[in-house]
Amino acid sequence: MNKSAKVYMGKPKDKVADEIKKKAIESKLSCSTARIIAEKLGVSYKDVGKTADRLNIKIIKCQLGCF
Repeated sequence: MNKSAKVYMGKPKDKVADEIKKKAIESKLSCSTARIIAEKLGVSYKDVGKTADRLNIKIIKCQLGCF
């Protein structure tokens, strides 16, 4: 199973969303924090970005163009 399927098929998706909500400040999340979340949870940067979009949380201070 690829990483995208893992995130969008149940509980891991909720963990990503929960982590983003915890770390976001005023509906914004830094790129470095988003990358840390992805690595901590073992999901792709793209999955964290999609989840942030779904939650209306903007990725800021992007360093590598991942999001």
